[in-house]
Amino acid sequence: MASFGDNVLYTAGALEKAKPDVPIIILKTSSCKLDFAGYPDWIILNFEPTSPIHWLRSVFHLATSSHIFVDNYFGFLAAAPFRKEVACVQLWHAAGAVKKFGLKDPSIYYRTPRAQARFQKVYHQHTHVVVGSEKMSEIFQQSFGIPAERILRTGIPRTDFFYDELTQQIVESDLAYHYPVIRKKQVMLYAPTFRDDQMHISQLALDLEKMYQAFHKDYVLFLRLHPAIQADWTNHYPDFIYNVSHYPDVNHLLMVTDLLISDYSSIPFEFSLLQRPMFFFAYDLEAYSRSRGFWENYESLVPGPIVQTTDELIESIQNQDFHFQQIDEFARDWNEYSQGNSSEQLVQALFTSSEQISHSRSIEE
Repeated sequence: MASFGDNVLYTAGALEKAKPDVPIIILKTSSCKLDFAGYPDWIILNFEPTSPIHWLRSVFHLATSSHIFVDNYFGFLAAAPFRKEVACVQLWHAAGAVKKFGLKDPSIYYRTPRAQARFQKVYHQHTHVVVGSEKMSEIFQQSFGIPAERILRTGIPRTDFFYDELTQQIVESDLAYHYPVIRKKQVMLYAPTFRDDQMHISQLALDLEKMYQAFHKDYVLFLRLHPAIQADWTNHYPDFIYNVSHYPDVNHLLMVTDLLISDYSSIPFEFSLLQRPMFFFAYDLEAYSRSRGFWENYESLVPGPIVQTTDELIESIQNQDFHFQQIDEFARDWNEYSQGNSSEQLVQALFTSSEQISHSRSIEE
């Protein structure tokens, strides 16, 4: 089940190598940007009611598969009558977490008891939850209300990319072909978290004109926005600003990024593996913290300077206000199990007879 796709892609690739006789079926939602091209032996189905034939085939495969991998919250799992021996593996779509989610999301307290019970049913369907660190192990146990026995400490599959030099070279070459300017200038990537009141690019708090004036001689600015944000805008700085929101794999973009501008996104957790500077443009920190809630104190969590205005951001970048030791410690804390062979380790843990793992869904209090 792929709504993001990258962790599913790496897991399926490792499974194909280890178990070439096992059929691989990808159920792809409309939000998934990956097309899984280049894998002719895989069955790719659109998991949408608008594709009735694909939908019916998807339901069949869900009912007959022995291992089901998901990368997000899927509400239908609450009513899925899986057999006891079926493994439902939650890959998730982030290596770390800044804001609370699941049963710890503050908004859940405003939901009906029936809705809360449905959420719990979904989370309890997960026989395994894959993590890259003990920090995420604790977070998932609280967010999903699951026992520690369901945690798989095999690392995040898609982080294998950061240890694969050959694939990195291919990706960098491809991006340089599509964006030749990155051969001459450094790349800033601005990848903000989606906010409910920010539905148009004109509502961005980052002052693009000021960024252009300060950095256009040496940098280009890649914008990575949420798909819900309308991007029908006139780019007044086409030699500086590039909208890469629809590029399918954000980790590929990170390989050519020299400097990341984030806020409450999970992107920094994997970007930290590259040991490059990060800046946190948290212009609405107090309000966002009240509405979403953070797992840790934000100021002590993030591995870079926190700014609240474009002017502060510009000054911080120009002064090179970053500390590589802080970034290194952050990477170690959140990626301790992601060491370049996470996909292989996951498949071995699930399919190797010497490491049989219980698939029980019994709820431990």
